[in-house]
Amino acid sequence: MTVFQAIILGIVQGLTEFIPVSSSGHLVLVPHFLGWKFSADQAFIFDVLVQWGTLLAVFIYFRHDLKAIVVAVIKGLLEKRPLADPDARMGWYLVVATIPAVVAGLTCKDLIEHAFANPKMTGVFLLGTAVLLIIAEKTGRRNRTTAQLNWLDSIWIGFSQVLALLPGISRSGSTIAGGMTRNLDRPSAARFSFLMSVPVMLGAGLLAFKDLAELPAAGEFMLPLLAGFLTALISGYIAIRWLIAFLSKHSLTVFALYCIVMGIVVIVTG
Repeated sequence: MTVFQAIILGIVQGLTEFIPVSSSGHLVLVPHFLGWKFSADQAFIFDVLVQWGTLLAVFIYFRHDLKAIVVAVIKGLLEKRPLADPDARMGWYLVVATIPAVVAGLTCKDLIEHAFANPKMTGVFLLGTAVLLIIAEKTGRRNRTTAQLNWLDSIWIGFSQVLALLPGISRSGSTIAGGMTRNLDRPSAARFSFLMSVPVMLGAGLLAFKDLAELPAAGEFMLPLLAGFLTALISGYIAIRWLIAFLSKHSLTVFALYCIVMGIVVIVTG
């Protein structure tokens, strides 16, 4: 992988991590259409580790929210009232929402890596993302905010995130859709989706570091990885700001249509 290729993939990762069109799917499809050939192990490790760039974008954008949550959780534990503060409850909701994807990711790692090597399967799952977005728009009443979240909401959205382990199923799309089917308004569903990306991307990145250390000539891979990280950080921050503003006035339909078109193209040409 060259630095130029890493920059292109970093931009793709940053934009599509938060825009609900599947970052994992596009990281499979862009090299496929451009004729770039990477080993399956190298591609998978790059895809996971470059997410740290988008993770940092979340930290920067939601720094005040995350600080309030961490402080409230620690204070609640020290005072033996872990759920007294709304920010503390939000912290525990995020933990609960993370558990299903962590369990699925650890138990299905080999299956997920195999799926990443199949562009046609990615096309099918892109159609799945479109279905999730359409269902969310058709069924959600959008009359609740994150202040009204409960344990059932967090569990439901957590299981929605499991679907995103497959390339082509958008993590933001599936979790935003999960929130909307629990009647969250679009910006609130997006906010919870972006916050719950923190523990998942952090954990996946730590596991990928182990695989990176075992990769032959890992040192030669560090420069492209750094380039991908920086471009993912910048484009990811831009994507967060844009999408939250967009969802305050518009529906998810345009992203569903995009996924349908892309999915059909990939299936036909794959």
